[in-house]
Amino acid sequence: QVQLVESGGGLVQPGGSLRLSCAASGISSSIFHMDWYRQAPGKQRELVATITSGARTNYADSVKGRFTISRDNAKNTVYLQMNSLKPEDTAVYYCNIGVRYVLGSTEYWGQGTQVTVSS
Repeated sequence: QVQLVESGGGLVQPGGSLRLSCAASGISSSIFHMDWYRQAPGKQRELVATITSGARTNYADSVKGRFTISRDNAKNTVYLQMNSLKPEDTAVYYCNIGVRYVLGSTEYWGQGTQVTVSS
């Protein structure tokens, strides 16, 4: 049974930093992408950052230069380092991973972790 456990959210002042982690367990095949999404109240869930199995990364324009996504393949863990946080970064952050199996691929989601940026 695949399980994603997120951690690292919390309350931080504008300009501060947080580091999110998402550890996947029960994976029996290869992970080909690991992503972070976020959803603010009243808004649609949006893609924040993605990292492929080859460590290629991509970011939403709103976080470029401030957020960094990374992964530890040995631990099946993805991280999101968030610097220079702004109030508009306040949202529930979700990790998403894509696992490739013989007959296709499956997406898995974490439970979400709240990030609040406020003075």
